Amino acid sequence: MDKPWKISRGPIAATELDVEKANAINMLLIRPVDVLPAKAGDPVLPFAVGLFNELRPLLKPDIGVTTLRRATAAYVHCRRYYFASAQPDSMRHSLDGEPVEPLSSEDRLVAQKRFLSLKQTTGKTEAPEQTEPVPAPLLSKSEQIRAALLGKKGTPPASAG
Repeated sequence: MDKPWKISRGPIAATELDVEKANAINMLLIRPVDVLPAKAGDPVLPFAVGLFNELRPLLKPDIGVTTLRRATAAYVHCRRYYFASAQPDSMRHSLDGEPVEPLSSEDRLVAQKRFLSLKQTTGKTEAPEQTEPVPAPLLSKSEQIRAALLGKKGTPPASAG
C-alpha cells in the first residue's frame, strides 16, 4: 500500500448520501456550484487546491464560515470522495466542475489509504445489517410490562406482530 493504484475504476458515481451532503453545501451558498453532484450517478469530483477559499465569497450573508467548513468537511471526508481522489487518472476540479490539474501521487496515496481505512471501518459496522435480522427475544410477562411502562414515558411501545 506504499504505491498509488495503477488501475482506474473510471468516474466514481455519487450516491444519494453524497448528493445530500453536496446539497447541504449548496444550500449555504448564494448559487450552487457545479463541482458538486446534483443527482445520484453524477461523478464525484475532487476539489482544486484552495477551492474552499473560492466557496467563502459565495456564502449567504446570514451563514457562518464554520458552518460551511463543517458541511464541506463532511463531504470531502467521505469514502466515495477519497475513492474518486485515489484513482490514477483523478483530476482536481474548479467550482465550475472543470478539471484544472491532476492529483499528485502523494495526494492519491493519502486518499487511497483513507478510503481503505474507511472501507474497513464501515465494513465492520455494516456487516450485521447485511445478515438476516435476528428475531426479537421472547420476553417474560414482567419484562413485557416493564417495557410497556418505560415506553409510555418517552415514545409509545411498538406493537407486537
